[in-house]
Amino acid sequence: MTKNFIKILGCGSSQGVPKIDGDWGQCKKNIKNIRTRCSIFVQIKNIKFIIDTSPDIRFQLLKNKINNIDFALFTHAHADHILGINELRTFYIKYKKKFNIYLTKFTEKSLKKMFKYLFINQKNYPAVLKSNIISNKKKIRNLNIQAINVIHGTMKTIGYRINNFAYIPDFKKINDSELKKLQNLDVLIIDCFRYKEHNTHVNLAECLHYIKIMNPKKAYLTNLNQDLDYFKLKKKIKKNNINPCYDSLKIRLN
Repeated sequence: MTKNFIKILGCGSSQGVPKIDGDWGQCKKNIKNIRTRCSIFVQIKNIKFIIDTSPDIRFQLLKNKINNIDFALFTHAHADHILGINELRTFYIKYKKKFNIYLTKFTEKSLKKMFKYLFINQKNYPAVLKSNIISNKKKIRNLNIQAINVIHGTMKTIGYRINNFAYIPDFKKINDSELKKLQNLDVLIIDCFRYKEHNTHVNLAECLHYIKIMNPKKAYLTNLNQDLDYFKLKKKIKKNNINPCYDSLKIRLN
């Protein structure tokens, strides 16, 4: 079994598919259309980490039998990407030391406001997380990690380039200076919210435009809402190296 891979823990938009009221939208009832909120697990050699802690992260890790992670990266502070952060307490208890997370100053400020108890010692409850600011390039456990600034409404948001793959789950625009950092990719996992235009996310047409500019060897579409049926979307794309994600999809890395 390959040592280097990405596991798509969740590829759904903020309400998931089906939504809490049972609405499947345009998706037929099929396992490839059951989408929890966006998060990924990455293993490169003996290094294991996640990007974002969705509200479904506990279920996602249990489902995929992931028992250990070394650290977590965060893209931004929207609820569907952070509300599972409390589950990281488990790794503090397990490893008997603060668990490292990496994020921008803006995201750190938001998380410390919402989850103060995870960062600052309280009576009878010790702090369990250690925040590390990432602003551009950072070497973490021999991994080359680069923050990619993207435009996603008014929320300060980044994607990541890690060695030769990139993860950009939420964005509307990427400036040319940042696009230059996203060349020569083996794997790109990219936002594709719906068919119609949206104020803060790319739609399918915009997603495919960015894929053409970046020209990765393989691209995978994530953050899919209930308008995007997996099978219809796959037929519409008509390219073997571009595919929709589905929960628990395993993507090999070189």
